[in-house]
Amino acid sequence: MKQRSPKHFFKKILFTVFGLLLSLNLTAQKFDKFFPKKDLTTVGVYYYPEHWDPSQWDRDLKNIAAMGFEFTHFGEFAWAELEPQEGVYDFKWLDKAVEIATKYKLKIVMCTSTATPPVWLVRKHPDILATYEDGTKTDHGSRQHATFSSNYYRSYSMKMIEQLAKKYGQNKNIIGWQVDNEPSRFLDYGADAQQRYRNWLKAKYKNIATLNQAWGNNFWSGTYSDFTQINIPLHKEWGMNLHSQLDHYRFADEETATFLDEQAVTIRQFVSKDQWITSNYRSNYNESFVGMSKELDFDCYTRYLVYGGSTGIGSKGYRLGDYTAIGMSNDFFRPLKGMYGCMELQPGQVNWGSINPQPLPGSVRMWLWHVFAGGSKFACTYRYRSPLYGYEQFHYGIVGTDGVTPTPGGEEFKLFIKEIDTLRKKYDAKATLPDYYLKRKTGILFNGDNVMGIELNKQTKEWNTIGHFLKYYKAVKSFGTPTDFVRDTTNFMNYPFLIVPAYQMIDQKMIDKLTLYAKNGGNLVLSCRSGIQNRQGHLWEAKFYEPMWNLIGSQIESYDLLMPQSPGIIKLDNQEFGWTSWGDLLKPNKETEIWATYEGDFYAGTPAVISHKLGKGTVTYIGVDSKNGDLEKQVLRKLYQKQNVAIEDYPEGIMVDYRDGFGIAVNYSDKVYNINLPKNTKVFIGNPSIKTTGVLVWKY
Repeated sequence: MKQRSPKHFFKKILFTVFGLLLSLNLTAQKFDKFFPKKDLTTVGVYYYPEHWDPSQWDRDLKNIAAMGFEFTHFGEFAWAELEPQEGVYDFKWLDKAVEIATKYKLKIVMCTSTATPPVWLVRKHPDILATYEDGTKTDHGSRQHATFSSNYYRSYSMKMIEQLAKKYGQNKNIIGWQVDNEPSRFLDYGADAQQRYRNWLKAKYKNIATLNQAWGNNFWSGTYSDFTQINIPLHKEWGMNLHSQLDHYRFADEETATFLDEQAVTIRQFVSKDQWITSNYRSNYNESFVGMSKELDFDCYTRYLVYGGSTGIGSKGYRLGDYTAIGMSNDFFRPLKGMYGCMELQPGQVNWGSINPQPLPGSVRMWLWHVFAGGSKFACTYRYRSPLYGYEQFHYGIVGTDGVTPTPGGEEFKLFIKEIDTLRKKYDAKATLPDYYLKRKTGILFNGDNVMGIELNKQTKEWNTIGHFLKYYKAVKSFGTPTDFVRDTTNFMNYPFLIVPAYQMIDQKMIDKLTLYAKNGGNLVLSCRSGIQNRQGHLWEAKFYEPMWNLIGSQIESYDLLMPQSPGIIKLDNQEFGWTSWGDLLKPNKETEIWATYEGDFYAGTPAVISHKLGKGTVTYIGVDSKNGDLEKQVLRKLYQKQNVAIEDYPEGIMVDYRDGFGIAVNYSDKVYNINLPKNTKVFIGNPSIKTTGVLVWKY
């Protein structure tokens, strides 16, 4: 073997670093081209010209522009108008709407209409309709009723999309494209889905023996001799093979992601490089297709906070919504591709919840500022005019049912737009994030496969997977940390602190990556359930969690699950915390510190939380899921303090973020909060005494 000189390795490292920096810079430049930094953000509103008399379009789009909106959103559910008969396209009405929007200097997001196929297509090809587990089918008259696993639907919809892209792909007023609408995971049981699932399994496992091993099919005589014998698993059937169910979720997620990718590839053949492509997702964190599409420029989310099922702080908190909802969406979507937008933000009262109360005055403006605070490049709302008919009657828009009078939410959008215009004048391209802020930067490792795997086999009704993540997320946001939900492929060394909640299925490669992170100076936090299974969802043929022992500095002998009427107690620094859902029973190494212990059961006095040094860094294992997250928060507080990292102590409902040289605080709580600002801070919006729904923006 030829010897390599130290100089050679230095050059290799240098070129690697240079390539990474160049890649990051090119990515930033791409987004800057779409969304200039100096604009900070831009605001848009959905408009459906097909819902209104053409004589009103000019008035409506003129008023949209007069309110300060900079873009609108066309064509989302208009397939029947775009293609009234098979192969017959009508773009005249849309041309007129685009022309009027252009006259009033409104940019346009053009949408594909794949969420609403026309009735002639459904009747001629009923096989495009999704089939439920019980054999019943969807039908025309709703939306998102065509399955992404229909071969014909996938191919035919590209014809319509191609025509749309050819028509508007070089129009300079079209800034971007939204493919589909709130795409879903279809658990479809139709004939095409069945065959596509078998093909997917064959491509993944190559031979039936490998699949049998992965699924553990010799259990309950489940062995297959050929892929043609495999049916889509029944998820409502008791005792169904968990591994087959998990693979079905994986398959269905890929069906959604690849359908969006096919649309993006079709569009990109004909459109300008100045037009971006995205989709808008509901924030369903247990569906792994979110962020999976490779052809989208970036990903967007939709957010509704007040709809009856929402919760908040205090007796009227339901009028403001869960204070973590927007923040978690920001921090979840931003790291996926480096930027995000909110394509659909609640404008006021909705119609589809279990109970549909009015939002508290000021909430809509606060939500807009919260979206902005996380780094969003745009915010858009559904919709400009309140619908007079259809399923979404009583759903508020920016203007009311007369088509001209602004709703309370509409007035709040106007105010936010004016405030952003003011802030643009204060933008400083040289501004940086505060050093003390960056020192507490935290990543939270999210793996959708693990979320799905746990949800299939929770072991206790007391366990809530996303609730478990939220305990850690709420804690670090109360400390004022910049937070990203990171993925397996992320460079963890970008984060001084890395939290790994309930990472149940793991492999040696990930164990090694986490070990290297800690040895190189990172502060690693793992929670209970992390590493109990391999990537196939099998328990290790070893002692419980044994591959994790060296990393966490402890053996794990077993775990316990408590009855809800008989909670357990954890003692940490003379404080007591309740738990019921999961507790790992630890036997730490001699050099491992014991931070907290179980109290009041047959294993009383044994460790529940441990920490040890590993190389230049630390590893902390929180072996229990507390009742309300107070334990997790206290452990994290102790860790940051031990590392001499300054943290804040914001109460529930106060969310603070920094971007573009500005600090932004919002108040979802039911109390006035006084925020301490550094000396010489310039306040632009609000004041340091922040009332409920209040917003404070300052320059540091």
